[in-house]
Amino acid sequence: MTSIVASFCMIAQLLAQAVRRIHQDPPDVSRGTFHGNSNVSSLAQGERSGYHRNMYLMYVDESGDTGLVGSPTSYFALSGIIVHERNWRQFMTALVNFKKTMRAVYGLPVRAEIHASEFIKSKVHGLPRHIRLAILRNALDELAKTPDISITSVIVDKSTKPAGFDVFDFAWKTLFQRFENTLKYGNFPGKFTQDYGIVFTDATAGTKLLRLVRKMSVYNPVPNLGGGGFRDLPLLRIIEDPHGKDSKEALAVQMADVCAYFLHQRFKPNGYIRRQSASRYYDRLLPVLNVRASINDPLGIVQL
Repeated sequence: MTSIVASFCMIAQLLAQAVRRIHQDPPDVSRGTFHGNSNVSSLAQGERSGYHRNMYLMYVDESGDTGLVGSPTSYFALSGIIVHERNWRQFMTALVNFKKTMRAVYGLPVRAEIHASEFIKSKVHGLPRHIRLAILRNALDELAKTPDISITSVIVDKSTKPAGFDVFDFAWKTLFQRFENTLKYGNFPGKFTQDYGIVFTDATAGTKLLRLVRKMSVYNPVPNLGGGGFRDLPLLRIIEDPHGKDSKEALAVQMADVCAYFLHQRFKPNGYIRRQSASRYYDRLLPVLNVRASINDPLGIVQL
């Protein structure tokens, strides 16, 4: 619980910093600390009208790699778990209780990191593989029954992409755009239409992701739905840079890892997953999936 308390304190500090920037500081896109453009003034006017804006938090992890040449994977997957700040503590408590249940039932240490690919490939914590798969399945079921969360996912089929296609850029840009759009239209649990968002990732995302998001805050061309041209829609609702967290100390990032892993397996299952009829485990998340993220997929999976 010490790490959970520390995480809460860090998030409280980030939220306080964000609120101070919104109320006191002019937008400074050169530093990348406020993602917006001249339209920010209309948002600030909403603040002064008396509506207190709050925050949605998105925890993201990936499965697969972004390489096109010599890569062992043909897909790259991202999954983001979104929770509103008012439900954050209940969500963290539910995850801690889940870990305690896994310890009682299967002998998994409470502080053990849940890393889906390692759980399948390696004999971690002395547990047989079918037990490790059961823990991952229970993780998905725990999320599926958790109220007031939403999961948005993006997957890239690398086998169809030409040389030079930037898998990392397109995947992350798409996820951030879906997060921004869903915030704008109030389609997350709570249906708040004026709230902001902040993103937490595995610490390995690095500088490339930071630069991508800062660029999107200034210039973000989005193709028109009917084709023919694009609109410039800089990020307004996502504030601050993405914050990297050590997944060993971040239960929500670990859960996002499980989601991304089974999203990947849905499209390209390995031999063990096929033999265990587990290739559709991602579908167990349906009660909490952001199905509005894509009109072309019944689970809302954004396929690139």
